[in-house]
Amino acid sequence: MLTQTGCRARLQRLWNAVPAHIEWLLVADPRHVRYLTNFGVQPLSFSQGERGLLLVERNVGTTLLADNFTVRSASGKHFADREVVEPWYDHKHSVINRDHALLRAVRTLEEKLYGRAGAVEAEWLPVGALEILGLDRESHSVAREAADVQKNTGAVDLGTLLKKLRRQKEPDELELLRACMRATEAGHARARELVRPGVSELEIFVEVQAACNRAAGRAVMIYGDFRANSPAQPKAGGLPTDHVLAEGEIFILDYSVVIDGYRSDFTNAMAVGKPSDAQVNLFRVCQEAMAAGEASLKAGVRASAVHAAASAPMRAAGMGPIPHHAGHGIGMAHPEPPILVPESDDVLVAGDVVTLEPGNYLQGVGGVRIEHNYLITETGYERLSNHEIALTRN
Repeated sequence: MLTQTGCRARLQRLWNAVPAHIEWLLVADPRHVRYLTNFGVQPLSFSQGERGLLLVERNVGTTLLADNFTVRSASGKHFADREVVEPWYDHKHSVINRDHALLRAVRTLEEKLYGRAGAVEAEWLPVGALEILGLDRESHSVAREAADVQKNTGAVDLGTLLKKLRRQKEPDELELLRACMRATEAGHARARELVRPGVSELEIFVEVQAACNRAAGRAVMIYGDFRANSPAQPKAGGLPTDHVLAEGEIFILDYSVVIDGYRSDFTNAMAVGKPSDAQVNLFRVCQEAMAAGEASLKAGVRASAVHAAASAPMRAAGMGPIPHHAGHGIGMAHPEPPILVPESDDVLVAGDVVTLEPGNYLQGVGGVRIEHNYLITETGYERLSNHEIALTRN
């Protein structure tokens, strides 16, 4: 889980990036509430989809706003300094609209924030909360009769700012990501034991999920591609079907494990039975593309340059550039910046966690995609994923 030290460091980085006259911030994206306090609803619970809001005050601290069942459904200890918890269900009375319980918590802030310069995460804050607080929707700052405050308050795009800060991971975030990686590796290892003619995609998925749970030591969520392709249909993705694997196909396992809001994302392509010479060659070219992309990874490099580097071996083999992104950022969302595509404006920074996933899908051959995850450093990278990438079993 995220630590108190890490949450405090992220809060300080946030305040360092906010204009000095801003006194408070109202954070509404549940990912960002977790990012700053470790508060998040356990997704495998009856409160899945519910959320809290977070008030962050300069030189004061943080206040979590939520209903009583949302608080009890948290996935771990949180580090907000205070709570405003509104009752929703007490096992005695009928329930109100649950969203209204959250808005009642917001109402407790009305006088507290009045006349003070602040900013809200407008993309996620309910309109009802904006109305309760009398916020100016243009500046995202307190308006009402506080004309002087409004005039002197520049708009703060809080959601975009937090997404930008998320790129540079703190040590506790990296520990969570490594936990995701270890669980994902276990699932890849289990799939490698199972892929053969006569086994269904769903059977593999069930076993992969079980291996991930065992490795993580807890129930985790997984999602991604658990699909077989063939020379006749070289691209398929998404959740598993009841399709039974057949000789000559390639099974693509490209999935993520989610732990406390953070996730992994890496891939292997496994031949079903003996691969054709053309499939072996396609796999080899993808490996060369990954090696070329790796050689370009370090802080200060343009994301477009990484895509170009990884595409070079494919171009040399007459397969054209990588037909999708060569990789992307990973963390609390999927994908997130930097995006490794030909016209990307992103530049790698130290602390980014990115994927490299070269692939190609050739009619008459089949589809191959492989992928690792990396921490970007000033001088290069640290590879975070360590699953075996191989077309066939040894």
